[in-house]
Amino acid sequence: MNTATKPQPTKTLAWDDFRLIKAIADKRALPAAALALGLNHSTVFRRLGQIEEALGIKLFERHRSGYVATPAGDEMAQLAERFDGDINAFALKLAGQDIKPAGELRVTTNDTLLVDLLTPVLAAFLVQCPDIRLDVLLSNQSLNLSKRDADVAIRATDNPPETLVGRRAARIAWALYGRAADFSDAGTVAIENLWDHRWVSLGEQFTGLKAVRYLAQHVAPERIVYKVNTVLGLAEAVEAGIGIGFLPCFIADTKPGLTRLAAPDPGFAADLWLLTHPDLRHSPRVRLFLDFMAGELGRMKPLIEGALAISPRGLPAPEPAGTTPP
Repeated sequence: MNTATKPQPTKTLAWDDFRLIKAIADKRALPAAALALGLNHSTVFRRLGQIEEALGIKLFERHRSGYVATPAGDEMAQLAERFDGDINAFALKLAGQDIKPAGELRVTTNDTLLVDLLTPVLAAFLVQCPDIRLDVLLSNQSLNLSKRDADVAIRATDNPPETLVGRRAARIAWALYGRAADFSDAGTVAIENLWDHRWVSLGEQFTGLKAVRYLAQHVAPERIVYKVNTVLGLAEAVEAGIGIGFLPCFIADTKPGLTRLAAPDPGFAADLWLLTHPDLRHSPRVRLFLDFMAGELGRMKPLIEGALAISPRGLPAPEPAGTTPP
């Protein structure tokens, strides 16, 4: 047989080769792939050439629109995706077998919960568990806990993902608030008498919130004079006197400059969940964190659920049923 026609031995591929091909297939551009991999553009270009030369096959077509995977390149990228899933699943199982509560714990939540509710609780947890380090990731989007984007998610939702497990810590109450200086008279106000006031609201990207939908349905657009894409900014707008608006009670009830104009509306409330991946629920550090947070948030339920001993316009709260004053 002519030795020139013999199949050449295929280069042994490393996991990094698969990662590189997948990154290029996903990003369709070498600079973006290099950024995702933490490499420079020239390194990615050189390594792609080396892989294609070693395999003796083109993995990408170069078009004006970017790098488009050939059938071979697409198959290699899909295989990398499966590898990645298997590796992450294995890492989750190992993390779930930790034998002591130590190491890094990644927690995702949003800025509203962190700033006005969670930071003191997280500080207390670190005092109690000095061998655990917290990496807090702020995002309003659900991160992929299956890929270890985070170990624990703290979210306000009535529909937690079915792929996660956890516990409901409290129910977040919302009520209508205004600036105390603008509403000094005692007593509540019927909300229908407030439609002509100036209002503030969250932006259209928050239409999933019941309070935002309610406001859009009942208040004329020209009366909503201020919109903002963060609840923190919304509370500051009400406190500045820009307008009245619906706010979570755990934020507004701690601000002396704000006053409730109406009692919390149960229809606006949302559950506060502590969530993790099923493979991590038995990890000592995850279990310790969930137990600690559930206990602390449970003690904060009166604040979170709008049951503090305050009432609209700063009037003394009515005595609970069945009690008599001392």
